[in-house]
Amino acid sequence: MRVLGIDPGLRNLGWGVIDVSGSRLTHVANGILHTTSGDLAPRLLSLFEQLAEVVRRYAPDTAAVEQTFVNKDAVATLKLGQARAVALLVPAQAGLEIGEYAPNKVKKTVVGVGHAHKDQVAHMVRMQLPGVVLNGPDAADALAIAITHAHYHRAPGLREARSA
Repeated sequence: MRVLGIDPGLRNLGWGVIDVSGSRLTHVANGILHTTSGDLAPRLLSLFEQLAEVVRRYAPDTAAVEQTFVNKDAVATLKLGQARAVALLVPAQAGLEIGEYAPNKVKKTVVGVGHAHKDQVAHMVRMQLPGVVLNGPDAADALAIAITHAHYHRAPGLREARSA
């Protein structure tokens, strides 16, 4: 099974692809899609086109997207939600099953602690995917999301808990 993990962001959208064979995880690719400041619609279109190219190039079997957390800046949260919509739309358009995971669930699955720091997540991603070269914190987070999806997708009794 090939899993695409996506860490949504309007300026930087992290993505990571892993192959899963039983309990074995193998790194395929990771990266960060970028947009520049400016009008929202062209930025969303750019993310859509870039992510569609990732899906086309790596042909995942399933995808996972991090859920949005609400912060004090409502405008920033709304923009993040719109970028997240693109992150859901592209794999859905490709016919992929999509898992959604809360940030704390990803951290707890990969690190063992729900409030882990980004550097701890990156460290544990490196441990679980030996030899991986991370293209930045957003790509590390995306790989952690893919690892989380692989973990819950493999465990039939936990499938219902994926979105919890």
